[in-house]
Amino acid sequence: MTALESISIQKLQRLPTQRLAEVEDFVDFLQAREEDRQLVQAAAKAAEARFATVWDNDEDAAYDRM
Repeated sequence: MTALESISIQKLQRLPTQRLAEVEDFVDFLQAREEDRQLVQAAAKAAEARFATVWDNDEDAAYDRM
């Protein structure tokens, strides 16, 4: 366990039960946001190769040099 984790646990242990529910909600929010970010990155990476066939062509090469 890292020092940060230990300090965080100590702080959590001092909170009233009602506040712990708020902390849990916030942690759930942060996890969902991280999952959304990872999903967007994965979708962009998956689409990259597909779009490359559309973007990388001689006709549009002039726009690449702009």
